[in-house]
Amino acid sequence: MRRVHTVNGTSIKKIVMLAILGLMMMYSVVGVMTSLKPEYRITSSSVNNVATYFPGEAFVHFFSFENHYFSQVLPEEKRKPKYSAAVFEMMTNVNLEDPRSLLGSELPGFSIFDSEIIVAGEGLDYTNMPYESAPPLEVMLAEREASLESLEQADKSSEEKTVPPPKMTTGGKKVVYIYHTHTHESYLPALKGVTDLDSAFHPTVNVTKVGEKLAEEMEKRGIGAEVNTEDFIDKLVKNGMKYYQAYDVSRKTVEEAITKNRDLQYFIDIHRDVQRRNKTTVTINGRDYARIVFIIGGDNAKYEKNLQVAKDLHELLQKKYPGLSKGVIQKKGEGTNGKFNQDLSENAILIEFGGVDNTFEELFRTASAVADVFSEYYWQAEKVQAPAPEQKQ
Repeated sequence: MRRVHTVNGTSIKKIVMLAILGLMMMYSVVGVMTSLKPEYRITSSSVNNVATYFPGEAFVHFFSFENHYFSQVLPEEKRKPKYSAAVFEMMTNVNLEDPRSLLGSELPGFSIFDSEIIVAGEGLDYTNMPYESAPPLEVMLAEREASLESLEQADKSSEEKTVPPPKMTTGGKKVVYIYHTHTHESYLPALKGVTDLDSAFHPTVNVTKVGEKLAEEMEKRGIGAEVNTEDFIDKLVKNGMKYYQAYDVSRKTVEEAITKNRDLQYFIDIHRDVQRRNKTTVTINGRDYARIVFIIGGDNAKYEKNLQVAKDLHELLQKKYPGLSKGVIQKKGEGTNGKFNQDLSENAILIEFGGVDNTFEELFRTASAVADVFSEYYWQAEKVQAPAPEQKQ
């Protein structure tokens, strides 16, 4: 008599047939839905979510019920998928192995911490992750008086540190492109009478001043830098777009820059954190600096290359300016852009400069420090990439 394999009294063959039938039904439903009007279609992200919960290994495991040889092609740790956990996560959006997923949907604002710390600098953990506020555009565009004196004082202070003439230069070529996707992000000390962190925005006195200072400091060190101060937020308003679409606007500008100037090698998008002063400030040799953090989008093909640039810069900063860099963070998946235009270059990074409470004096010191370290990194990279001298015959 032929032995019939069973699981909890159910024929294995029946289980496999049901699994195949389920797959056929799923693909049939997808086929029907994708033929409907766009607003009723199942999006690729929906299908991707299902594939995330039930990876290909799960289907191989199904077939192994009938023929155990199927399971032998899988690594040991993937031979027994956790179906109950996968179904539970798909239904509730709660990952039992990550308690943050439980809190993320219940606590307002907690989902902003759903990122991964790749390199943790001094004091960085999941309780003090950097984030950016996205208030309604009318709040962001409200008129506020800025203190130009703070900028003048910051400029004078930064000029106190002399930089020796560079031994090498890029020969007039602009090799670094600096821009500011969230252009209006500003700092409370520069805004008269403003104390609410959600109101730390200004059309002119904002992160673009940090970008200009960074470009200026790079030029002092022989590295040609082009800084774009275009008001992307103003473009959003004029085109009736949402705040999260700012990266679509800045992307076009970066693409145009790449087309016009083939010498550009590095792309830096400057932002500012919403965290308060105690988390965004460090004292080095008796002077206060605005801390920085590198953000890398995990949803782009050039992720590994961009990540390496950020890691290298972080390590150099740790040696020369301990504590200045909070670390390197990866952002991807739902609720975030995931690319940040970094798919346009292997040398594209996003840097958060300070938080809402930092002064421009502190920010300019940091810009000088970043330029100092970046120049060291740049010239070392150029040396490595330089073609070997031809051998005489």
